[in-house]
Amino acid sequence: MALKKIRCPKCGHEQHMGKECEACGVIYARYKLAQNRLQEEQVAKEEARKKQSGRMWSIVQSLVLVLLTAGGTYYYMNSNRQPAVAPVSSEKVAVAPEPAAESPTRVETAQRPLAPKNVVENVKNSGPMTIEEARQATVSIETPWGSGSGFFVSDNFIVTNRHVVQMDENLLVEFRHKVEKTRELVELEKQKIRDMRARLRETKHVPTRGQLEIIIGESERNLNTIMPQLEDAERRLAKLEEKLRPDDVKIILADGTSQVANFLLISDRHDLALMSIYVNDVKHLSRPPENSRIQQGDKVFTIGSPVGLRNTVTSGVFSGYRKDSKDGSLFLQTDAPINPGNSGGPLIDENGYVRGVNTMILQDTEGIGFAIPIDTVFEEFGSAIY
Repeated sequence: MALKKIRCPKCGHEQHMGKECEACGVIYARYKLAQNRLQEEQVAKEEARKKQSGRMWSIVQSLVLVLLTAGGTYYYMNSNRQPAVAPVSSEKVAVAPEPAAESPTRVETAQRPLAPKNVVENVKNSGPMTIEEARQATVSIETPWGSGSGFFVSDNFIVTNRHVVQMDENLLVEFRHKVEKTRELVELEKQKIRDMRARLRETKHVPTRGQLEIIIGESERNLNTIMPQLEDAERRLAKLEEKLRPDDVKIILADGTSQVANFLLISDRHDLALMSIYVNDVKHLSRPPENSRIQQGDKVFTIGSPVGLRNTVTSGVFSGYRKDSKDGSLFLQTDAPINPGNSGGPLIDENGYVRGVNTMILQDTEGIGFAIPIDTVFEEFGSAIY
């Protein structure tokens, strides 16, 4: 009886049985386990994506609940009119890498600074730093739609995540829909108040008048509380719908001084963006020496501004290299805490060399964070930085 052939899932080589491929050396069981793990991580990313937007829309959700409460009270008094009002759902979204495209997108090059003659030498050969020096090279970033972190990779250039400086289009569409829906509900509530006032003028029955006055007063108080929040949401939406400009990005240095970016370059292939500012005497993080490969278990640190706490340092270990199952992008996994606001900040080793750009965590897990390797930054933006 002929032996059944098996095909290698990695290189396609066919052979008779065996636990590993005779052509590429991959161990089948381990390869299958790794692929399953990557698929599970991708599913977790997608599920996490569906949860994060709730933070942005909490104002809208609270508004809808108040309106529903007020509307229910009114229609209890006047049961002949019952408009259907659907509650607004709330989700959170975790940012994850997008599929590969072709090249970086130049948003605006307003007076792009020329790199000093020694920038290339500084970027390649500058020595290790202390954690404090690395902290001084890290910045906080604020935009109309959120905040994050970044760090100097040369005398004038700062790298961060794309999602820190550019809002996801799907989130913008969802935000626009919910703001418009909330405005409609507010107008409906105003109309209900007008109707109740008209009914109040026609009602002679004293108890009924008293009930209507209480309901009208409570509804107006709710609107007076909610209207400033809605107006703020509408202002934010208008700002978000404007074309992104470098001067929309506020960069806060470690000493507390701030500037706006004068140059902004956004990657189409990776969750990366490059900015520049004019500043003197600011250190930049150094790449590790060539052939200096970080090992599993090596101690690493994250620096950033989680939940607005600027220049926060957290520590952990390097957990391993991971590849995105969709486009093959490489990530550094770490258990060092990467909290909201850390996005775009550096992942550095014990010598102060920058190893990656903190980019995301798996929601609803602990100790699973990811960074984009620093080599990817220079592959993407090297010509601009130099």
